[in-house]
Amino acid sequence: MTTSNPVSAVNVLGRPLRLGVIGGGPGSFIGPIHMSAAVLDRRFVIVAGVLSSDAERAQAQGIAIGLPASRAYASLDLMLAGEAARPSDERIEAVAVMTPNDRHYPDCLSALESGLHVICDKPMVNSTSQARHLVETVERTQLVFCLTHNYSGYPMVRQARAMVESGLLGDIRIVQAEYFQGGMALPVEAGELTAKLRWKLDAGRSGASLVMGDIGTHAHHLACYLTGSRVARVCADVGSVMPGRIFDDYAGILWRFENGARGSCVVTQAAAGAENNIRVRVHGAKGMLDWQHSNPNYLVYAPLGESVQILGRGDARLHPAAQRATRIARGHPEGFRESFANLYADFAEAIAARITGVPADPLCSWSPGVRDGLWGLEFVEATLASSRQGGAWTTCHAGA
Repeated sequence: MTTSNPVSAVNVLGRPLRLGVIGGGPGSFIGPIHMSAAVLDRRFVIVAGVLSSDAERAQAQGIAIGLPASRAYASLDLMLAGEAARPSDERIEAVAVMTPNDRHYPDCLSALESGLHVICDKPMVNSTSQARHLVETVERTQLVFCLTHNYSGYPMVRQARAMVESGLLGDIRIVQAEYFQGGMALPVEAGELTAKLRWKLDAGRSGASLVMGDIGTHAHHLACYLTGSRVARVCADVGSVMPGRIFDDYAGILWRFENGARGSCVVTQAAAGAENNIRVRVHGAKGMLDWQHSNPNYLVYAPLGESVQILGRGDARLHPAAQRATRIARGHPEGFRESFANLYADFAEAIAARITGVPADPLCSWSPGVRDGLWGLEFVEATLASSRQGGAWTTCHAGA
């Protein structure tokens, strides 16, 4: 069983890491989540940023979140050059990328080539070729790269992963995932578009499939994260349930995993009445686990032939991975923002280990990395290829 180190590299470092932010200015949904999560545990301090693609707005918004005018930069190039010119004990050590999807690849690449560690919002990039290049760059530079599939930061998701990894469920046989949202149950594209919707509905910016990039990658990652296995093949139906809509808002997928498990995945952003709820059920030879975002502090465990158990975040006998991701006692809910903060905490531990030479807590490696981003893009591309071929079984990975 994996356990935490008694000595944390972050504690040995003895100071917060200096973070620069790219995107996520006022009005953004995900930007404030990232920034508040980064500083929640005092492992990072935000000292610089490029808050908008518009130079004037970038500087004004940087100042609005409390950055000094000299570090509220008008562009990423200016930030990288300006920070490199600062004394080593002042310049940024990492960046958080929260720009629209089409900017993830160039922004991450520029940061990595400048020697900066990167934490990036998902999807990592918009194509497998870009993803493979980022994998090569991260492996060449040996920098830390974290991808914010934040559901993997929930304590009870980490508990579920530990239980599967321990063999408690036996051989994994069935994996069911679903992610339902209702935000596009109305014809939002027919009205005046917000800045966020404008780029999301532009396939050149958001990627080949809105629903797959936006939430399909989350469902895929969560299923793989819990089972410890990649999806090998898919049979898919991708399209829209809203009449006349020209972008994808629905995907129904049969999948087969490399470990032999089968199952299905349904994701949609156009389910009238639905809130933001992702759910995954893993059935093994010896029992079942069920976790969902609408009740994230609890995990259902149903051992074969025994009474169903409800495990709660904060329980004393949980795996160290779940305990490490928990801040307050059971009965005081933690949620979405804290899941991001757990990824930032892992990110900080990995960076601090590089600086101090102290081995990183092995549990910090449970956060998604650059290869998870590649596998997610391979899954998206295979799903779309299958759908174009009328649901033909399609391989996700070379050699799978």
